[in-house]
Amino acid sequence: MHLQFEVIPHLLKFRFEAGTSRGSFTKKETWFIKVWEKGNPDCIGWGEASPLKGLSIDYSPNYEIELRTLLNTLSTLEFPEETEGLLHFIAANTPTEKPSVRFGLETALLDLLNGGKRIIFDTPFVQGKTRISINGLIWMGEKAFMQKQIDEKLKAGFNTIKLKIGAIDFDTELGLLESIREQYSANDITLRVDANGAFTETDVMGKMEQLAALEIHSIEQPIKPGQYELMKTLCAESPLDIALDEELIGLNTKEEKKALLERIHPQYIILKPALLGGILSCQEWIEIAESLNIGWWMTSMLEANIGLNAIAQFTAQYNLTLPQGLGTGQLYHNNIDSPLEIRKGELIYNKTKGWGVIGG
Repeated sequence: MHLQFEVIPHLLKFRFEAGTSRGSFTKKETWFIKVWEKGNPDCIGWGEASPLKGLSIDYSPNYEIELRTLLNTLSTLEFPEETEGLLHFIAANTPTEKPSVRFGLETALLDLLNGGKRIIFDTPFVQGKTRISINGLIWMGEKAFMQKQIDEKLKAGFNTIKLKIGAIDFDTELGLLESIREQYSANDITLRVDANGAFTETDVMGKMEQLAALEIHSIEQPIKPGQYELMKTLCAESPLDIALDEELIGLNTKEEKKALLERIHPQYIILKPALLGGILSCQEWIEIAESLNIGWWMTSMLEANIGLNAIAQFTAQYNLTLPQGLGTGQLYHNNIDSPLEIRKGELIYNKTKGWGVIGG
């Protein structure tokens, strides 16, 4: 295939001020990649390149310029016309330090390959026959704001809730978790927490012991990445299961990925395709993790519905045993209309709903 590309910037606007360990924000930049085969402009594939400022290694003020330059170069190449060859071709012709670009390209090209219908992987999920269990995400913020979100998620039928902690006083956060446990046992509601590296060597074990007493399912990234021996010790000795998240950033080869998981051996890993190099890269992470009996789940990274759709379809290929982190599409005032819906803690693909206009 000889292809042509177009880049369409889009500024996503949150329904509320979202808080993370990296600050608070009300908007997020994203870029849609439009691709079509030369001579056939009516069949269009769409992808989303969506780096997160402060976290993605490829975010920069020149992101759009660099993206357009790369796509201009790629338009001179001939692309394979089957899925596996296409994924490897993208990996061979895009820099490893551009993970969100790789994911956007994979999505756009697989969409094109499947007829330009926003079908990335044709599974029972996109046929409306299966659903994906997801966790309800609680954003950091003041106690009243977090409590409001918790009440809304429970009312909406979620049985797994993930709280981002580390933004306010730990005792206050612990109190919120205790209030949930007073109403719901671990059999009723599964609780996950994400510390985003907020704990230190001196306090991490004590805090995890307090969390474990509340029958928390797991904690994501309790300490900052790069502290390999400490993380290894925590994974071996903590009463609370640990999931690696930011720890995985920047590891590109199978050898690097395997070496990290063998060294630390966490209970779980968290996979964000736009952060870790896309679909092919996450396939490698899953293969290695499962060979080491390490669990995993997929998480979106504040993408619009184009990116979320691709992650959901990719995830749906697997035999899933854990709730996934795929419910962020409702965060925005101006998301792209899509068939994706959340019903009682599950993500579904409602075939009766169509896709909205992109860039319109």
